[in-house]
Amino acid sequence: MENSFSLRKLSAMLAIAAATVVPGMAGAAGADTAPTRIIVGFAPGGALDVLARAVADKLRVSLGSTVLVENKAGASARLALDAVKRAPPDGKTILISPAPPFVLFPLLYQRLGYDPDKDLIPVAHLADVVLVASSSVSQPYKTMPEYVNWVQRHPESAGVGLASLGGTVHFGILTMGKSMNLPLTPTAYRGAPMMISDVVAGSLPLGIDAIASQIGLEKSGKIRFLGVTGTKRSALLPDVPTLKEAGIPGFDQASGWYSAFVPAGTPAATVARLEKAIIDAVKDPALRSKMAIAGMEMTGLPGAEAGKLIQTQRAQWRPVVETSGFKVEE
Repeated sequence: MENSFSLRKLSAMLAIAAATVVPGMAGAAGADTAPTRIIVGFAPGGALDVLARAVADKLRVSLGSTVLVENKAGASARLALDAVKRAPPDGKTILISPAPPFVLFPLLYQRLGYDPDKDLIPVAHLADVVLVASSSVSQPYKTMPEYVNWVQRHPESAGVGLASLGGTVHFGILTMGKSMNLPLTPTAYRGAPMMISDVVAGSLPLGIDAIASQIGLEKSGKIRFLGVTGTKRSALLPDVPTLKEAGIPGFDQASGWYSAFVPAGTPAATVARLEKAIIDAVKDPALRSKMAIAGMEMTGLPGAEAGKLIQTQRAQWRPVVETSGFKVEE
């Protein structure tokens, strides 16, 4: 009987203690176990989605928590950015974004809906996405200087293909045309596959897109690589000169990149913890090899470096965009 009374008394005391837990303590424990979400602004299966899922696999171990990837496609990745902007600043929501929403969109959109410098904090620069200019092997030119000479003789056929207007390739083409007095016409496609199909067929004289979308065709002898964007040769294509080396201006800052961001107001200690975890993830040799196949060169730079790059590239493109008069009305 004594034991029975003692057990009943203990149960009552525990019930009273549970009822008097300080409000917020349970919530704090729940927050610690809440999953970390990585938000990307494109559909599953693309290069950015592949990178996000590879990073998520590494973060599950380093952070010791569940890490989910959510695809919020639409509005040129602005839906994803808006979702992260509005998320609690607790380090549980991470945006992995390409360059345009931070570099070019502030120069192009009349009503952007976010401040790229105030609403999000750069956490880490993850990867460079080098682009390559290609042509069909059936074309008479084998180098960019030969292509330029060909365009001068055939100004009616000076279309240059790209995946979409309003990006760095678009303004690189405009800069090239103006600087070299060439009648180049940026020709936008609904996607890289359709553009590259026209390059292979020879109906499009030149196309510019990511290495990953073209490397198989180049290896099979259907297209020829003429030059890569950026200021140095790609480790993925060491024998292909940069467009600058080939005498073509306008593409020094045209390579793409992916960086990670969190909502403004996220504590500095939390940002630092995520920065280290993400940089360690992208420097993992297995991940680097996997992403190289997708045409990415992993960087793993601190958030401060990502922020500086955004400002440098935006300043570089501002006069080009203003001169072009190109704007997005939305």
